[in-house]
Amino acid sequence: MRVQNLVLMLTLLAACGKREPVAPATIQSHVALARAATCDSLQQQVQDTAVRQMRSELDAMKRGNGYGVGLGGSSGGATPQPAAAPASYSTTNTQVAGVDESDFVKNDGTRILVLSGRTLFTAASWPPQSLSIAGQLVIEGWPSTMFLEGNQAVVFSSIWTVPPGGSMGPGGAPAAALCPSNGCYWGWSTTKITVIDVTDLSAPAVVSELYLSGYSAGARRVGSSVRLALTDPIRWPEMIRWYPDYDPALYQDHEKLVAAIGALEDRNEAVIRATKLESWFPLGERKLPDGTKVNVGYSCTDFYVSNGPERLGLVTIATLDLAHLDAGVSRASILGDAGVLYATPSRLYLASPHWWWWPMTGQRDWTYVHAFDISDPVTAAYLGSGGVEGHVGDQFAMDEKDGYLRVATSTIGYSEDTNAPGSFHLEVSSRLSVLALQPADGGGNTLALIGEIPQLMAGERLMATRFTGDTGYAVTFRYVDPLVTLDLKDPAHPKKVAELTLPGFSTYLQPIDANHLLAIGQDLPLDPAGRPDWSRRSVQLSLFDVGDLAHPTRTAQALVGTHSASSEALWDHHAFNWYRPDESKPGLLAIPFGDWVEPGPGSPWWSGFVSDVRVFSVDLATGIAPIGALGMGDVYIQQGSGDWTWWYRPWVRRSVMATEQAGQTFVYAVSDAGIRTAELTHLGTPLATALFPKVVSR
Repeated sequence: MRVQNLVLMLTLLAACGKREPVAPATIQSHVALARAATCDSLQQQVQDTAVRQMRSELDAMKRGNGYGVGLGGSSGGATPQPAAAPASYSTTNTQVAGVDESDFVKNDGTRILVLSGRTLFTAASWPPQSLSIAGQLVIEGWPSTMFLEGNQAVVFSSIWTVPPGGSMGPGGAPAAALCPSNGCYWGWSTTKITVIDVTDLSAPAVVSELYLSGYSAGARRVGSSVRLALTDPIRWPEMIRWYPDYDPALYQDHEKLVAAIGALEDRNEAVIRATKLESWFPLGERKLPDGTKVNVGYSCTDFYVSNGPERLGLVTIATLDLAHLDAGVSRASILGDAGVLYATPSRLYLASPHWWWWPMTGQRDWTYVHAFDISDPVTAAYLGSGGVEGHVGDQFAMDEKDGYLRVATSTIGYSEDTNAPGSFHLEVSSRLSVLALQPADGGGNTLALIGEIPQLMAGERLMATRFTGDTGYAVTFRYVDPLVTLDLKDPAHPKKVAELTLPGFSTYLQPIDANHLLAIGQDLPLDPAGRPDWSRRSVQLSLFDVGDLAHPTRTAQALVGTHSASSEALWDHHAFNWYRPDESKPGLLAIPFGDWVEPGPGSPWWSGFVSDVRVFSVDLATGIAPIGALGMGDVYIQQGSGDWTWWYRPWVRRSVMATEQAGQTFVYAVSDAGIRTAELTHLGTPLATALFPKVVSR
């Protein structure tokens, strides 16, 4: 990394001791990543950034804005032979065609794979009458999501480890001060990638094991190429301290406190400067068939350093080609903070927040966006960076078309309350920015701002966003829910066209054809004062006609459940199962659903809990109509052992739908304890139930 890239970092280190705290770093308007030239330059960058972050955190104590809070550590039988495949079936709900997303349930029409607890269960699912659990495999660590590509399952699990001397606790304090004698319940995360051969469902077999530092921030798959975004907090040296030794006199004399903090900063900096690069970044490992592990540690030139101020951490894009497992992984790593991941078949974008040290008047929200080329299945190549005002809420707030990246953000501004010094008013709004790669001064590329809509809705934050071709849709919320329509045909001049205002809000928008959106959200009737009445809320399904951007309308609405109702599809689109195998017929929507209803006389209170899959018909002419529910309320699972035993009903979290050649559709409810299936028109009469056997984890 060149010396000029360090100027921003180094200017913050000039004063110490009794100096006044410096102001937070300003937004970098021309952000870029520079590949580390040598290990020495990378080590210098890490140390400089660590010193800056350490001093800024302790400087906040001088102002009375904090007490050394959180810098570093986290706190803490035979295989059933499948019949002919179904004519069609639902798969994981994804954002971009051709880009798969990891989830804890995967299926391919005849097989359903489920991660439950620490175990991968394999099920033969077709024909539905023969649904059965075929095999199981305990996964090391805590498995969370996976891919299924042909006969290879790729499982991501987290392994939490306590470093020598114990874990770093809240605020980065040393383990000796925070860990009780019986150990710590936090530590550093390693992500394990386990590749499993599921050709024989009854005997899933591990074929590759990789261990990479950090925890998963999202994964995508294009063909045989798997991209995993990892985020990893820096391993702060154990000798670092985040507050002066306790002395009551310090807090009675501000000058003494400032001097003590300054001296502590100097001691900490000496520790940081003496800490070598390998101590900040742990190595990765690959397990060979004989059980031995080989190092797949970082190369210094795998690192990119941003000239924008971001918190000290490590964000890694790891690439694994399933067609060439022996090659291991390639990595591109950024010194900075993890953010939101968005990918197309050829590009991957990371949106990372600008780092503000503490609130100040006039401060603006800002996000840095880094673009990578992933057209090569074995590596990710840096393309360029840019920035947008505001913060990116989720992956659907980003979309690329014809090389233009559209980014919807919520913005927060700070203004000091003159009546209460030290307190701030928040000014909330939302906006749209359009970026494109252009040549940068001095070489390389930059994600330049091409066009923008400075304000989508004043005083309201984004709740949901979706882009379809040359149009975009945004849902904002304060007391009511405006659905905003956007014309994006001209990237340099995007236009807000209209807004449709309704009570409540939507949290997910699903395009179902060129002119209609299906949404899930919350219905929130207003009270007499014009504010949302949360006691009358319910889960809401909405059908919007957006064929005329100037006049969007809601053509259908369905309210589901009581004020206690919820659905995982409200916050995780993978649980939203839109299925329409025949365009000439109404589509089907299945969502996992939970509620609590008042039990009948004499029934225990806990019998009022409901968990099932709710299925709806969605017809553009007649609207949204409930078909029925498929649950497992009659199944009770025993947990625990000895005197600590309890029973629970399985919690349904996903669904699968499949249609046979004759046109009959079947629904599968996937829970943490098993799978159940029924014919669509007879959901109350299950055809088969396959419960996961109890597994003794190793």
